[in-house]
Amino acid sequence: MFNKILVANRGEIALRVIRACRELGINSLAVYSEADEQSLHTHAANEAICIGPAPSDQSYLKRDRILSAAEIANVDAIHPGYGFLSENAEFAEQCETCGIKFIGPKANAIRLMGDKATARETVKKSKVPTVPGSDGPIENENEALNVAQKIGFPVIIKAVAGGGGKGMRVAHNAVAFAKEFTTARNEAEKAFGNGAVYIEKFIEEPRHIEVQIMADSYGNVVHLGERDCSVQRRHQKVIEEAPSPFATSSMRDAMGKAAVNAARAVKYENAGTVEFLVDKNGNFYFIEMNTRIQVEHPVTEEITGLDLVQLQILIASGEKLPFKQSDIKFSKHALECRICAEDPERNFMPSAGMVDFFHMPGGRGVRVDSHVYSGYRIPPNYDSMIGKLIVVADNREKAIAKMNRALGECEIRGIKSNVEFLRKITNDPYFQSGDVTTKFIEDFFERNKNRQLKE
Repeated sequence: MFNKILVANRGEIALRVIRACRELGINSLAVYSEADEQSLHTHAANEAICIGPAPSDQSYLKRDRILSAAEIANVDAIHPGYGFLSENAEFAEQCETCGIKFIGPKANAIRLMGDKATARETVKKSKVPTVPGSDGPIENENEALNVAQKIGFPVIIKAVAGGGGKGMRVAHNAVAFAKEFTTARNEAEKAFGNGAVYIEKFIEEPRHIEVQIMADSYGNVVHLGERDCSVQRRHQKVIEEAPSPFATSSMRDAMGKAAVNAARAVKYENAGTVEFLVDKNGNFYFIEMNTRIQVEHPVTEEITGLDLVQLQILIASGEKLPFKQSDIKFSKHALECRICAEDPERNFMPSAGMVDFFHMPGGRGVRVDSHVYSGYRIPPNYDSMIGKLIVVADNREKAIAKMNRALGECEIRGIKSNVEFLRKITNDPYFQSGDVTTKFIEDFFERNKNRQLKE
């Protein structure tokens, strides 16, 4: 087992990893930017080292500074959390070169799955269903148009190195295609330094359902069920739940097997998530694999009783998975709401600043993962998510009722938050009935606008 782990991240996920380390009897080292000196993770860790100014490209993305901190503090391993360097193959390689264990998959698996076009072709060979699309990246506009017409409109143009909705454009016809193709390439180049794009059939009214997998270094791979992440705004997840209210037992079994096959195709190790688009008929298609722990991992923990972060650490230390697929049992229903410092009344504008008062709910079946506290100043330099509210109950109806109660107990003063917006969503009859697609929030706004006009 490791003696000391460096946590190469910030906020709630850094705190989550540090807590896992404490429970395993492992010392932890927090790294932080100048803006995060008072963040809770710096106080919770056994040691903390400042690695640079507030901008992430001068701190949390500085591989040399993180590795220097690791060498100074004599750590055995680095946990990257999510975001930042968590899916950076070069960083994983550098860790191994320095004799430090990277708590995640091997660099080759990160590289294969990080290129979406390559990932699609790789899993396709393992008979994992994929969305009809181009055979790899396309640079020529005329060639791209020919592919789009062959697939059939509408199509979606996607950045090969994409994420967070950047470099993604939908073209509904040939007239609009040229503009969307150019825009997607420009966005991709600006966001990722890589303007390569590929084309897929655009699945209308889809659900976004992902499958959690866990794999050790001995070839054992299991899936831990699915999460429905269809409630999104601008391709960013807002509410996640497990199990999916749409998935049947046969669909769940088929998606789980497909996810395991995708992981085996790249000799995957550690935690990962295989993401699918699911059409209204229940057909599912691979879209990508996230080679890290996910923001929404707690809902899987709540329905399986497993600690996924501790499992990550144990697998990285060389242990075998302590269970087989047949041992995994699913019970109850879990929901997660992402609490963000943003103003829904002003197009979700980020709301940094001093948190005068911060009170989160409690009670049976309520969990809060957050690094924020009363008197904490939220820096303007990072993602606006300040916490996650997770509930678990015997069934979906009871979980929604519990989430509504819990959201009603949240009190955040000094900054704006999306708590009331989340309450409106969970009270929406379409959400409560499980009638949800990735366009849910757009439709939600449209319904409420029409309702206000009628009133």
